[in-house]
Amino acid sequence: MSAVARAARPFASRVLSQRLPLSTCVGGVSCFPRGSIRSFSRSSLWQVKKYTESHEWIELAEDGKTAKIGITEYAAKSLGDVVFVELPTADLEVAAGEPVGAVESVKSASDVLSPVAGKVIEGNAVLDDRAKTINESPEDQGWIAKIEVADASELDGLLDAQAYKESLGEE
Repeated sequence: MSAVARAARPFASRVLSQRLPLSTCVGGVSCFPRGSIRSFSRSSLWQVKKYTESHEWIELAEDGKTAKIGITEYAAKSLGDVVFVELPTADLEVAAGEPVGAVESVKSASDVLSPVAGKVIEGNAVLDDRAKTINESPEDQGWIAKIEVADASELDGLLDAQAYKESLGEE
């Protein structure tokens, strides 16, 4: 196949990790469209997300010292439309299993328990004005607190995503 024919193939059929030698491309210009090669930085795949049987999640950040806490998608669906979120204050010291906030919905209210011990860095201020963010994105934008984890090894005793799904009877 000629260099021109290779360069003319649809982009989707090319292998991303391979580049044609510059000498085979017209005018010495790269054969891939501008912006088509993406360099990957560390992403949430490098973060550790764990779950509790009481339907909270915790996601340890790359630094291994801070984490976000929230309620699971299952909990958000069970609660129904969230109307108010009680956020923790900064510098609040919490032990594993202690309330770090509360969520009120049209159906009920529920404490949000900290999966691990630590010190609250901040509450998610977005939830003050827009509590329904928890319904829309419970395991991402709807986090409730960011904490400084006292002992990251406490996460070892929590459930991974598969074990949590199994505890709900889902596969």
